[in-house]
Amino acid sequence: MQHVVIVGLGLIGGSFALGLRKAGFTGTITGVSSPRTVRAALEMGVIDQALPLEEAARQGDLFLLSQPISNILETLQVLDPLVENGALVTDVGSTKREIVDTARRCLHKALFIGGHPMAGKESRGVQAADPDLFVGRTWFLAPIVNEDLERPPVFELIGWIKRMAATPIPISAQDHDHLVAFTSHLPQLASTALANAVRLGVPPDQAAVGTGPGLLDMSRIAQSDFEIWRDIIRTNSHQIELALDTYIRLLSELRNSLGSPLLEERFESASDTARLLRKTVHG
Repeated sequence: MQHVVIVGLGLIGGSFALGLRKAGFTGTITGVSSPRTVRAALEMGVIDQALPLEEAARQGDLFLLSQPISNILETLQVLDPLVENGALVTDVGSTKREIVDTARRCLHKALFIGGHPMAGKESRGVQAADPDLFVGRTWFLAPIVNEDLERPPVFELIGWIKRMAATPIPISAQDHDHLVAFTSHLPQLASTALANAVRLGVPPDQAAVGTGPGLLDMSRIAQSDFEIWRDIIRTNSHQIELALDTYIRLLSELRNSLGSPLLEERFESASDTARLLRKTVHG
């Protein structure tokens, strides 16, 4: 892998470039993004050069599509005639089924493997790029067929992911979307609902006075930009509905069990789950 093309130089794309450099990559990194973004990326030393997609595609042997999901889908539909045979294309989209299906239909000259690093922060844009963003984080890899995981370009990509101190985990697109519906998409919607419930339940001045760390923690991701979440929800609506159905059922159960022994059981099981998550994530 000598020439990496990053399409979309936001937080994830910029962090990937910086992470590669820190991990020892000595090849060329080309950025494809808006004029304003590539200027910032060049000034920061995130990329070596900026090119239009058509020109960059003729040079790259690894393409990272780090765009909103709708843009990833559009890029996949035009990329194949532009790339060299044997190039590897991957992405960082938060849902995988529709992306992998589109790559299966549209990419013939290039090899594709879906990707999703479970990393991020509240700040957006290349200015927030961090070479250590992926340290200790899961990096899901969703192949079109499992045999692709053994292909040399994919094996090399996995090596760089490991050098960035992330943990690559193979998963099917369907299993990925079911998992993140519960572990990522449901928390976002629950936080959104909670913030709106507070807004409806008490006047803003009273809410501000009565807010403790619990509400601040649980409402933090309610600040997320809907522009990002629109595509995620659209491309994983069925699995998100299943997750919401489960959550709503449990909320109703809690409401109906106020003052009953079942409430204590639910607190205990939730506490066990929360401790297990923290032990697993933080070691």
